Amino acid sequence: MPTRAFESVRKIVEDFFGGATFTHVREDATPRVTEQDGNFLVQRIMTERGTYHFVLQRDGLPFTETEKKIADELTEVFQIFFSNRKKGDEIVYFRTALLSSFLDVSLSRYLRFNHHRAFWSTQKLLQILKDLSFQKYEGKPVTSGFIVYRNRFEEFNVACSMSDCLRHDFNPGIAISANFFKSPLTYRLVNGQGTFYSCNINMQVTGMIKFMNYGNRDAVERLSHRDTRSLLNKSGAGAFAVAVTHASELEVMTNPDNIFVWRKGSWCLFDPEIFRSFLSGHLEAKELESLIMTLYSLSKLRLGSIILIADECVLESGDLQKGTASGKDSLSQLIISFFKYKTISSLKHSGELISILSSDGLTLFNKDGELIDAGIIINTCRTPGLVTGGGRTTAATAASFFGKVIMVSEDGPIELYENGKCEYRFG
Repeated sequence: MPTRAFESVRKIVEDFFGGATFTHVREDATPRVTEQDGNFLVQRIMTERGTYHFVLQRDGLPFTETEKKIADELTEVFQIFFSNRKKGDEIVYFRTALLSSFLDVSLSRYLRFNHHRAFWSTQKLLQILKDLSFQKYEGKPVTSGFIVYRNRFEEFNVACSMSDCLRHDFNPGIAISANFFKSPLTYRLVNGQGTFYSCNINMQVTGMIKFMNYGNRDAVERLSHRDTRSLLNKSGAGAFAVAVTHASELEVMTNPDNIFVWRKGSWCLFDPEIFRSFLSGHLEAKELESLIMTLYSLSKLRLGSIILIADECVLESGDLQKGTASGKDSLSQLIISFFKYKTISSLKHSGELISILSSDGLTLFNKDGELIDAGIIINTCRTPGLVTGGGRTTAATAASFFGKVIMVSEDGPIELYENGKCEYRFG
């Protein structure tokens, strides 16, 4: 297997899997891995030059079931590309196609589920929405979205009736084409937030759906598409939704609650199981679920945050805190005292959680999910050696010696820290 072909996709694969190490080895050099070793994924590649293995390794956090399925698709796609390449000078075209299409093809294969003939229609829909993400209307980004179902139309209608949404059927259906969004009304009135198009796996639009409770949801539930994900869970295996966001990104929501995000020209995966694994035993389950989608909302809004999950006693030693973002301002302290010991879920429901988390400084919660303090300025003296990154990264690294830390950057990425090390990175 030519090293150059592998190197052309190594970086995008490592980024997709949250910073995992991605290598390829000959069959006789493959590490011995048992099924119980969740920190390794080993995929077999057969070529005319011999048998190789792709090896993905991530210390700390095991790979999720969704990641394993995507790894299977990546392996199959690489093998298809490699077996159909041309030799000689045209090999550079092969590497270019591999770099630009590798994750696109792999994701479309994953979304087609057990309907192999649906690959092209799925890829076509994603490409049309990518094109739409570059459009603006009166200076603002254009948004829209589709819910794709696989079961019979009548069964999907039953799922809609169980999800408190208003459905308007198109008769006959309309095929999705490059001119689908020719009129501004097609994306202004069906915006991929509270209103979506419904279509079958052959990409025939059969109607539109309006979620009646969308306006009553809190900010996190709207940003994380609570109603859309709920409908997908009732729509049968393989159903998915895809939308263009206000940040001109693509979101592909699947069942279970995974979100594939097309950001900065590449795909990344927001998998709640990663966060559940990282915070397991360190945060009460109900509060954990509220926090997970809040993190995604912060990333989507481009709001920075540092969150520490630890015992209350970490503030008593004086090793963690060097000051507060509000200084000696008594009014700020009085306001914070009102929210202290309220849980993550209650703050999310009342609407203050995003504002608290995106304020300057670190926010501290205990293991019960109760707010202990906010606006904490970190003592970074404990940070070992040089840290690559800015002030927020340095603070997150220092705080991670006291507990589990989640950092959301202002440009979107979410990073998980423990014991001075970044364990995972999304976006």
